[in-house]
Amino acid sequence: MTSLRTALAAVMVACAVTPTLLAPSAAAAPVASPPFVDHAQWADWGDLSSLRVYPTAAGRQAAGQLNNAVQGEEAWGEVLAMAPDADLPGMHDQFMCHWSFAEIVEPGKTSWNLEPWRPVVDDATMVDTRCNPGGTEEPF
Repeated sequence: MTSLRTALAAVMVACAVTPTLLAPSAAAAPVASPPFVDHAQWADWGDLSSLRVYPTAAGRQAAGQLNNAVQGEEAWGEVLAMAPDADLPGMHDQFMCHWSFAEIVEPGKTSWNLEPWRPVVDDATMVDTRCNPGGTEEPF
């Protein structure tokens, strides 16, 4: 958990997010409930493949909150139910990175794209590369 807090702090600095924007409000946000993933679809980018994961409104709400790892694991289970071939090294880590940071850094992004060709890296590298280690983000 310490590495996730350190990673979140790095994202906040990189994106100029102030801690007050992420501070809990007096009234707790309602807990989002599944389904968290609307659909997942494989796409090709040149000779590379990408799994495009499309979150539901509940998925975006849950992903935008802190301490959401349990819901993130449930959402990953939904992804695997839709695309069992996504159970590859590094894909879970990419998904959890998107789950933890995408709605904070780039709210409303159409899809969270996961690529099996990306290298498996540590948490800090994953965050430093905006969940896209080993190359730039694909243009779709």
